[in-house]
Parts: sequence; C-alpha cells; structure tokens
Amino acid sequence: MDERVYELLNDQINKELYSAYLYMSFADYYEDEGLKGFANWYMIQTAEERDHALIFRKYLLDNGCSVKLKAIDQPDKTFSTYLEPLEAALEHEKYVTSLINDIYAAAHDARDYRTMKFLDWFIEEQMEEEANAEDMITKMKLFGTDAKALYDLDKEYQARVYSVPTPLAGE
Repeated sequence: MDERVYELLNDQINKELYSAYLYMSFADYYEDEGLKGFANWYMIQTAEERDHALIFRKYLLDNGCSVKLKAIDQPDKTFSTYLEPLEAALEHEKYVTSLINDIYAAAHDARDYRTMKFLDWFIEEQMEEEANAEDMITKMKLFGTDAKALYDLDKEYQARVYSVPTPLAGE
C-alpha cells in the first residue's frame, strides 16, 4: 500500500475515535439538559463512529498493514443552547467528509483502486451524516422554542436504534 494512503487510513482511525468522543460529549450535554432522546441519538452516533474506526482498522489489517493507535484528543466544546451541538455536529461531519475526500484523492493519485472502492461506502455514509445533521438543525430551529414540539422531537430521537454498519455486519 502506498505510504501516504496508509498514513491517512491509519490516522482516520484516530479521527473516528475522536468523533465518538465528541458525540459522547454531545450526549452528555443533552442528558444533563433532560433531553434523553437527543442523548440517545448521540450515543448511537458514538457507536457508529467507533464502528467506523473498526472498519478502517479491519481494512488495514486485511491488507497486511499494521495499525498504529494514537492518543485521542479530549473534546473541548461547551454549549449554552440546544442548537449549538447540532451545528457543531454538522461542522464536524463536513470536516470528516473532507478527510475521506483527502484519502480518496491520495488513493486516486496512487492508483489504489481497492482503497477507492473501500471508501465508496464512507462517501455515501458522509452524505447521510451531513443530511441528518442538517435535518436536526432545521427541526430544532422550527420546533426548539416550543416546549411541546421539543418534547415530541426528543421522543422521536429516543426511538432511534443502533444498527451495525454494513461493512461490519458480516463479522
């Protein structure tokens, strides 16, 4: 495997684990605020991000590459409104999309078609992640100031359940 592609893939494991930490901090914020549905949403996001790290790890191992785990940074965001974590999530998902795009570009430059094919799932996943984040922002802006509507929205997010990502489903 091309060294640059390898480094980016290995770094992405750390980035995904950081994402899990970040989303767990969002869940903690909403839990403290009494919005257990929002907390549930972000705990599921936490699990998904952890799973993404495992998918990258498995890909490296399956391709004969060693995995080098690095320290995970502590999230440093604080919030004063229910909207702020949602906006931070969209900003973060756009950042993750840029990271995936960077890996794809490096794989393309190295003519590493296997890695490009592997990343196709993540490209689709990022489109979904950004759409979900935008939808949550829209709903919060529409309904977040009405207590009953916020209650209903929280109940909607409480109903979300975890599902194993397709690349790990066969494990």
